[in-house]
Amino acid sequence: MSAGDGAYSYSRNSQLQREVLDGAKEMVREAIIEKLDIKSLLSASINTFRIIDLGCSIGPNTFSAMQHIIEAVKDKCHYQFSADSSNIIPEFQVFFNDHVTNDFNTLFRSLPVDRSYFAVGVPGSFHGRLFPSGSIHFAHSSSAIHWLSKLPEMLLDEKSPAWNKGLIHYVDAATIAVVNAYVAQFDKDMEIFLSARAEEIVPGGMMVLVSPFSGYRLLKFFGSSLMDLVNEGMIDESLVDAFNVPVYFPSAEDMTKVVERNGCFSIERIELTYPQSKLVDEADAKSLMSNLRAVLEGVFINHFGSKIADEAFSRTILKSEEISAWMKANYEKPCQLFVALKRK
Repeated sequence: MSAGDGAYSYSRNSQLQREVLDGAKEMVREAIIEKLDIKSLLSASINTFRIIDLGCSIGPNTFSAMQHIIEAVKDKCHYQFSADSSNIIPEFQVFFNDHVTNDFNTLFRSLPVDRSYFAVGVPGSFHGRLFPSGSIHFAHSSSAIHWLSKLPEMLLDEKSPAWNKGLIHYVDAATIAVVNAYVAQFDKDMEIFLSARAEEIVPGGMMVLVSPFSGYRLLKFFGSSLMDLVNEGMIDESLVDAFNVPVYFPSAEDMTKVVERNGCFSIERIELTYPQSKLVDEADAKSLMSNLRAVLEGVFINHFGSKIADEAFSRTILKSEEISAWMKANYEKPCQLFVALKRK
């Protein structure tokens, strides 16, 4: 995510991700109230409840999500203990995780002063182990698991049926082989992800995953801006052919398959939901493009360099009228996938 708090930073352009969080809040609370056995967990953890946010970025959304989880756990304590629960409310420890390149300085500078938890930063990819065995009670991840650990190599191979020439994502791909390549990489990544979390989460602990499902369909406009630069001779077409955005938006079927194959978690709830999006409903193309820029800018810069990346994003913003018209005619209300898992 774009660092700092400047005009194109994630901290100022994460409204869409906030809408994803807000749309899932009640389901997160229901999962905790209905499925989490807080009495058993606390008896084995010396009155400390540990929460992780995987892919936390730099705020402010992660703080809202963590506080919401804590309030739900406190309410579950009141519900589950018949005696005076004021003496058994646990202390909370929250681990904020993201890649080592994440702007943890901005994250911790903006920590709420009135927070009711001890905060810890954990740098590293969630496609692997991050915590000691049996140390985590509740894991959370929103708008993060769709990021792949790497791009499928066959997308860049001219001899492969999955070569995605002229496009930067599987949306509108010419062959199903492109989609299948993304799916295969997601399956591998999620198996590693689940196996790592199975080691870290205590038996009876829970994990909630929230992910966009409809995907960033507007990536097509970023791709067209790059091809405009090719046609004007500013970059070589081979540079675009060598670039694909490493994200796959899983379906309920995708998640069910990989969770059942892993075998360490029970699926307590899995469904697609349709939260309202002010950005999409109003076809606010400029705001939505700024939001996507904050998310994707680092990937574009790593491949094309900052000058070309800035030019591509600037040109895409200039297409706001075209994008707004397309959104009104084609864009479904953004649907998102909600998954609640319990460690067996």
